[in-house]
Amino acid sequence: MPTATVARKAGESTALWLLGGLYEVRVSSAETDGAVTVMEFTVPVGAAPPEHVHDQDETVYVIEGRVKFHVEGETVEAGPGSVLFFPRGTSETFEPIDQARLLVMYSPGGIDEFFKEVGEAAPRREIPPPPSGPPDIERLVAAGARHGLTLKPPAGG
Repeated sequence: MPTATVARKAGESTALWLLGGLYEVRVSSAETDGAVTVMEFTVPVGAAPPEHVHDQDETVYVIEGRVKFHVEGETVEAGPGSVLFFPRGTSETFEPIDQARLLVMYSPGGIDEFFKEVGEAAPRREIPPPPSGPPDIERLVAAGARHGLTLKPPAGG
């Protein structure tokens, strides 16, 4: 059981650049004794993650922008104020229609360790410059396996 309250203002979180987006660890699994991880994603058009499956339940709240979620072969479009829940084991991904900000909660926590391992410390809280090449899928898949995330690389990727 967590032993301390976590209260964090904007700009007081760990900020990471990954796959063309800004990923902020708002509440880490270490701070909640593994109960939950809370993250904020700022993702531009074209910066979608590969299809993936979490060992955690995932709840997504759309703060800004419109996003297409691809879930188990279905597509759901969501805009500001939309909330989605994906039980652990759900195969899903998302693609921003507009630049999007998402608040994402994982239970149990721990997925923040994946982002910390593969992300780059963000020198500024903004979208990173476009990637200079394709992501290292093998590295992402291996790190995901260590942190309860199964990535499904695109065909040929």
